[in-house]
Amino acid sequence: MSRIRHVRGSRLAMAGTAATTATLLVAALAPGATAADRPTRAAALDHAAAALLEHADALGLTDAQDTEVRDVVVDEDGTQHVRYDRTYRGLPVLGGDFVVHLAPDGAFRDADRATGTLITLPGVTPELPAPEAADLAASALRAANPGELLKRLTTEPELVVDALHGAPKLAWRTDAAALDSLGNPVARTVLTDAGTGARIDAWDTVESASGDGASLYGGTVPLETTRSGSSYRLEDATRGGTYTGDAANKTDLCILTVCLVRAPATLYTDADNHWGTGAPDDRASAAVDAQYGTDATWDYYRDVHGRDGIAGDGKGSYNRVHYGTRYNNAFWDDTCFCMTYGDGDGTTMGPLVSLDVAGHEMSHGVTSKTAALTYSGESGGLNEATSDIFGTLVEWHADNSADPGDYLIGEKVVRDGFGREALRYMDRPSRDGSSADCWDTSLGDLDVHYSSGVANHFAYLLAEGSGARTVGGVAYSSPTCDGSTVAGIGRDKLGAIWYRALTVHMTSSTDYAGARTATLEAAGDLYGTDSAEYAAVGAAWSAVDVG
Repeated sequence: MSRIRHVRGSRLAMAGTAATTATLLVAALAPGATAADRPTRAAALDHAAAALLEHADALGLTDAQDTEVRDVVVDEDGTQHVRYDRTYRGLPVLGGDFVVHLAPDGAFRDADRATGTLITLPGVTPELPAPEAADLAASALRAANPGELLKRLTTEPELVVDALHGAPKLAWRTDAAALDSLGNPVARTVLTDAGTGARIDAWDTVESASGDGASLYGGTVPLETTRSGSSYRLEDATRGGTYTGDAANKTDLCILTVCLVRAPATLYTDADNHWGTGAPDDRASAAVDAQYGTDATWDYYRDVHGRDGIAGDGKGSYNRVHYGTRYNNAFWDDTCFCMTYGDGDGTTMGPLVSLDVAGHEMSHGVTSKTAALTYSGESGGLNEATSDIFGTLVEWHADNSADPGDYLIGEKVVRDGFGREALRYMDRPSRDGSSADCWDTSLGDLDVHYSSGVANHFAYLLAEGSGARTVGGVAYSSPTCDGSTVAGIGRDKLGAIWYRALTVHMTSSTDYAGARTATLEAAGDLYGTDSAEYAAVGAAWSAVDVG
């Protein structure tokens, strides 16, 4: 957020028009008028240009000054508001901006000026050289980031007229930017007196901005982005600097766990902070889904479990979209602390950037920083199940009507050629044709995406209970392996128990028997060993033959 001081504007009342408040009320259309009668933008510009000529003295305009239109607003009743920036002998004037207000017929009403000071200088040649101003700004950026070894530090001095801080004076406005030790951008603008070298003001210029994006799966979603100059970066400073980049359909070149070459993650930028079109052929739309999924996952862990980021340290990860060609997968990589999403082959799957997939992938990061469940055998199945469980809970927590919560995994990404409606099912995992509903001694020999079914089945039973039911408009049927009847205790308690077990009681080698013990310990910690929740955990594990 910028720390530049706010300067109270002065209102100029003209031609007998009394001064009014800064907020303009939109009047109703005159009798008989229609929206088609409203002046166009071009007409408003013509009216404002005429007003500038007629009222130049009152606006403080002289032969040494020029103006440039920044914005035009035309109200429903035809009232026009034209906003200008001002230059003095070709130099930008800080505090020189003003807004001209015009009646529906184009007649001048009044104006708002950032400052009312008359701008005049004896000359525009600085005594302080630009390199010295740049050095002062670089020092200011370092001072604002103590203890950081800044990389790729750049400075860009610009000569301006400062009319914001007292009498107008010549000044250097220097933008200093760098990357911190995590690769996140840091930037500061320093305003320096061009005559004396004294600092006038300084403010951060990497600003968080609220935008929105048209996603593939979640409709139009809110996005926190970073303003950089006149454009925006798909990077969220409010969530640890998490960002999304384009992998340009390239892939990593890795030998075992060492990647010699990584696909890029070229940061997405946008001019107006409205991202994507929602169409598959628009490359930014998949990025919107990935960034939104990151936001939703971050918020779930923060809001529900009090966890500050995936690693619990407030630091963000990053996303790569458009990885490879027709790549039917998404994956988390601990070595880069990043998520990677393929576009799918278009026949069986589309881009794998749905909300529950994003929650699934980021939850692998949480697991890696907590229990670090080994990715093989029964521990590997529990690792995958942890991501399915939390990916599902992220989807419910997001409460997005375009992608409502359910117990189906990846239902948004599958296509007709896939042959079923979801990647996996939590109520009866065997519906996918490969996953296990019930534990047996051969479970550890299955692929971890299939041995995860037992824990997914447990989680569904613990949350919703056994038998047939409809939840959120989706019909489910979850039989038990031992013929018992299980009563659910709700998603919130499922999440609390599993998170407590993962972060406090599970270890890298936890198997299904150990998971039963860990979740019982977690339920005892949270609700007591004589509680209904503790009993429900035991009953749900017994119902999937872990007992």
